[in-house]
Amino acid sequence: MKRWEKIFSRLILIGVVFIMIAGSYWLNQSNESYVLKVGVYSGSYWDTPNADCYHILDMAIERFEEMHPNIKVEYTSGISSDDYSEWLIEQIMLGQEPDLYFVLPEDFSLLASSGALADLDEMIRVDGTFDRTDYYEPCLKAGEYNDIQYALPQENVPTIMFVNKTILEENGIAFPKSDWTWDDFYDICKEVTDVDNHRYGAYDYTWLNALYANGTSLFSGDKSQCLLTSPEVADAIQFAKKINDLNEGYMVTARDFDIGNVAFRPFLYSEYRAYQPYPWRVKVYSGFDWDGTTMPSGKAGGNSSELHTMLLGISSRTRNKEAAWEFTKLLSSDKEIQKSLSVFSSGISPLISVAEDPEIVALMKDKIPGGIVFDRDMIHDIMSSAVVTPYFSGYEHAMNMADTAVSEMINTDTFNIEDLISVQREINQYLKK
Repeated sequence: MKRWEKIFSRLILIGVVFIMIAGSYWLNQSNESYVLKVGVYSGSYWDTPNADCYHILDMAIERFEEMHPNIKVEYTSGISSDDYSEWLIEQIMLGQEPDLYFVLPEDFSLLASSGALADLDEMIRVDGTFDRTDYYEPCLKAGEYNDIQYALPQENVPTIMFVNKTILEENGIAFPKSDWTWDDFYDICKEVTDVDNHRYGAYDYTWLNALYANGTSLFSGDKSQCLLTSPEVADAIQFAKKINDLNEGYMVTARDFDIGNVAFRPFLYSEYRAYQPYPWRVKVYSGFDWDGTTMPSGKAGGNSSELHTMLLGISSRTRNKEAAWEFTKLLSSDKEIQKSLSVFSSGISPLISVAEDPEIVALMKDKIPGGIVFDRDMIHDIMSSAVVTPYFSGYEHAMNMADTAVSEMINTDTFNIEDLISVQREINQYLKK
């Protein structure tokens, strides 16, 4: 009896082993060919013309499928950038999100903090082909949350200062150097402002532009406190008010700039590129020459400006993490893909070698007529010193509270430190909820 029991036990063991081997074989076979899904929006997130919004993605897919013939990459087309966030959140809630997806700047902290995005640090650590030093530091920083890399940068748009060269030349003023200061900016604005003849120094220069250039942030590192009354923030607000006061109560408009009556206007780099070659808005008037430069530096900062970054993240629930990482890396760090992005999109590559490539810089000059000052050195200065917007849960509401109150102070004569203390207290109470 015991002999039969042993035989029976062995048969069971052989059967289990066979099932395990068969299962393993089936799993390997089923994984040989599979679909990698990508989440992407249509059009341009930067609200600039984009004739073929899927060109770069299609190019990357073609290359990736050639290298990995067992993997087919698919995406859903036609989702506008305005609808993309809602679509992506819905897919995540249904458990049907893509393996990897583009992450809009304002959505990043929510996706990272909720666990929707995979931690990329380990993949970066073991990948001998990935080098963090290939990137501008602020660009990688945009994809970090609590010091963990959850996304890679794909495209970046800093803020630059748009300069009406005609006004400066008419007043015998030299074009500002890339290391110009608040004092330089104010002096030029004061010299060109002539309210009676509808000439103004600046349009849309905000206290936040001044804040970024003064080496500070509106929120503490742990995002638990508003720093509205810190000396650096208060100085930025006072300087923005000083610039605004030159207009003697007149609210300068975009049309004032478009018809050539304003010397300076901060612009997203994407808008700057679109402003020149496309006949949308300014070409209707087109009565002046312009160029771009860095933002003026504050007393405690540098020539820094806000950086907007389109990110690429991987779903924390993907079953194809290795393939998702390889495709994410291709879109973000492949030099040929990134060079094509510089041609077909309106942003700047996060890769130093691409953004500062003489060929790409020459192409940018060709695409932006008159871009004499906006050269390789300036690109390096702007991208290296850019400031990443600290998006976090509750950021938009807290920022709106601050901006509404501060903007009112700037446009009236009611500015004082007591008002700032009151607004800061309200924001801190909100952040504690």
